Amino acid sequence: MMFDWSQQRLLVIAPHPDDEVLGCGGLLHKAKSAGAEVYVQFLTVGDTADVSDKGFSTASERVAEIKEVADHYRWDDWHIAFPGDDYHLRLDTLPRFEVANIIERQSPISVTSVRPTAVLAPHRLSYNQDHQVAAEAVHTALRPSDARRRHHPCLVLSYEEAADQWRQEPAPAPNMLVELDEAAIEAKIAAMRLYGSQFHDHPHTRSELTLQSLAVLRGMQGGVAFAEGYHATRMLA
Repeated sequence: MMFDWSQQRLLVIAPHPDDEVLGCGGLLHKAKSAGAEVYVQFLTVGDTADVSDKGFSTASERVAEIKEVADHYRWDDWHIAFPGDDYHLRLDTLPRFEVANIIERQSPISVTSVRPTAVLAPHRLSYNQDHQVAAEAVHTALRPSDARRRHHPCLVLSYEEAADQWRQEPAPAPNMLVELDEAAIEAKIAAMRLYGSQFHDHPHTRSELTLQSLAVLRGMQGGVAFAEGYHATRMLA
């Protein structure tokens, strides 16, 4: 099935800065290059203790990285819902209603405001508690109802990250593959490098070789050079 990304408005839900690149950075390049609108809703960002030589990254450093990545991709807009340390890596302390309401209507780039044709979010089986909260909140925010009264994106996808393979139950295979060209892979890796506080050498789940390898694996499964894997929750044709 060929999909016309040029006519789409993408809303990406990213628990933290870099999740949108790790999960769908190739598609963001592909869609934006085709003429799509792209919006990224970050849920939280705060000071982070990293397993790295530096050992620590501040919220202000990570916001500066977002700005560079946003320019790199030419996003139409982005927003942070819960900035600061109160909820960073603690989204599970928030009522789901509050997180879902941000996504559905309260954010300046909410589903109600942007009226996206496609929403992309983390997979609910991620080991990370913030990713789990994001996935469940999106599931609630996009619940079925009368499309004449509430906006219904036609495409709802869960993106995958290499680190998500660390889970207690078998990882389901993606049921949707998005073909990428070499330029999209290069753009994804370049964006990840702009997240300097989060980019690591191999072996690491956020290394260049990991991103390349996963794209090659998913591409092979679709008979193409590169791809990203997704789980489609809704696909209305």
